[in-house]
Formats: sequence, structure tokens, C-alpha cells
Amino acid sequence: MPSKLVPEASPETQPFWDGCAAGQLRLQRCRSCDAFYFPPRPFCPTCLSEDVVWEPVSGRGRLHTYLINHRAAPGFEAPYAIAVVELDEGPRMMTNIVGVENTPDNLVLDMALQVTFESRGEMMLPVFEPAR
Repeated sequence: MPSKLVPEASPETQPFWDGCAAGQLRLQRCRSCDAFYFPPRPFCPTCLSEDVVWEPVSGRGRLHTYLINHRAAPGFEAPYAIAVVELDEGPRMMTNIVGVENTPDNLVLDMALQVTFESRGEMMLPVFEPAR
């Protein structure tokens, strides 16, 4: 089976990937309206301010929604979950759930999750597992 695809960092996303490499989830926060947001971009999607900074966040969140894919994809053995996690800071991220069998009985909406990082060659990707 082919290996999992690896994202490419861009100038806008490099601080996010640097945080992942350091074992830290980082998001952008607007200094004008104080909103956190994801995915990265050079301006706040709430107020359009360009006064934004990168900050570490808790890495905790809740399972907002998911689907279980029953077809293999490059680097993934079916079945696996494609999930949306709502972070405690507000933004939502698409991710995978690890550390639990990906079945409807185990993936309960609103379950508490925490970030962990999965190595993909030279990159570390944020994935989520049930909170301890």
C-alpha cells in the first residue's frame, strides 16, 4: 500500500507546521477582535484585520462530526474516520481519530478529544485521540 500523503508547507502555513514539529498545536489569533481561526490566512476572517499572531492552543476539543470511510486510500487501511474536531478555542479542524477503534459505538459526537501528533516522514500531523 502506498504511504500516506504529506502536506507541503507554504509561507502562510509554516508556523503551523513548525508548531506541530515541536509537539504544539498553534493557531492564528486576531489581535483586533481576539478570535482564533483556522485554516491559516494573512487576515482575520471575522473582522478582516491583518493584525494577527500565532499562538499555542490547548489541543483539546470535541468531536463535532465524522464519517467512517470503508475504502482504502493511500496509506490508510479501511475503515478509518475522517473527523471534524471543534477546538476549545472555537475553530474546527478536519483530522483523523486515533487511539480508538473507528466504529459508531466508539465515536460519540461531542466526545472529549486531545491532540497528538503522527509522524509522516519529515512532517508531524495533528490527529486527535480520546481525552484522558
